[in-house]
Amino acid sequence: MRHPSNPAIVFAGLVALGFLFRRFQLRWGATAAEAGGGLPGDEFLSVADLQSTRAISIEASADAVWPWLVQMGQGRGGLYSYDFLENLAGLDIHSADRIHPEWQDIKAGDRFHLAPAASADLEVGLVDQGNALVLRVPPGSPPGPFDFSWAFVLQAQSDGTTRLLGRERYAYRQWWARCLVEAVEVASFIMSRRMLQGIRSRAEGNQ
Repeated sequence: MRHPSNPAIVFAGLVALGFLFRRFQLRWGATAAEAGGGLPGDEFLSVADLQSTRAISIEASADAVWPWLVQMGQGRGGLYSYDFLENLAGLDIHSADRIHPEWQDIKAGDRFHLAPAASADLEVGLVDQGNALVLRVPPGSPPGPFDFSWAFVLQAQSDGTTRLLGRERYAYRQWWARCLVEAVEVASFIMSRRMLQGIRSRAEGNQ
């Protein structure tokens, strides 16, 4: 005779699965050392309430990957993710399939467009040629519910390949920001995973 499932056991199982998925998506592709170690750009948020570190190996040199990073942005090379989803939200994103020389000049202080509206802009906080590109909420902008930084870090490997790490850091300014960011990070995982794969396919295909 089958006994009905204990609701408490079912709930506990769902909670456990939720925590496992959260851990998986916040460090997709990253080793424990990569997820736990410091990266360029961490200094922009001295304390992070939530941090994700996602990573991918690319069969290309860091110099071959770098041009794809620096031309990212709305109105430039796009984000190499799911353009159709971004455009459903009116972001007008069109990911490039070649390196554009006119988009290779980027420096700290430049605006990084995520959407046509300037209110969605980030600022380029750090450019370390061939190594790291870090974006952040522009200093002095109207305070939102959280502060944010977004780093792309290239780590050259001894075999000529490259590890590409993407790190997002959030510092909450409102008590309810945690709920918002946790939801945002699920969507970010889907889009960021595709972005890393998109950069990999482009860099490897450009050899």
